[in-house]
Amino acid sequence: MPELSNNEAGRGFTHVYTATYEDLQTIGNGGQLTIATIPAGGAVELAGVYKSIAFAGTTSLVIDVGTTAGDPDEFIDALDVDGMSAPVFNTGDAFTGGQSQAAGGTNTAASVILEVTDAAIASATAGEIVIGLRIVDLGQFA
Repeated sequence: MPELSNNEAGRGFTHVYTATYEDLQTIGNGGQLTIATIPAGGAVELAGVYKSIAFAGTTSLVIDVGTTAGDPDEFIDALDVDGMSAPVFNTGDAFTGGQSQAAGGTNTAASVILEVTDAAIASATAGEIVIGLRIVDLGQFA
């Protein structure tokens, strides 16, 4: 997930990752993919997921987004993608009330991980999600 240009970042996110059903099939059930990096001195202020194309061929897709490889759920936790009727924001363990707040602060760079849980992901024939992050970076001023 590359950092957005100044023109793109004006919409509230610094990093955006779009995952098609093929991308999620490549990650696989129980698989993980690094989609961004929080720089040293940084944190995630906003995390959101939007289902831009409905999924077909699976009804059991669940995703997590966070920094802990064993259970990356700090920013988005156990999101039932099929059940989404609107975009979802800040549902992870690091966010205490769903509001915008800096979470996951780190003194060293940390990977942001997308985890896929879906035994039927190989059967998917359509679908796409967009994951947006607003990463703040106080380390840039050090």
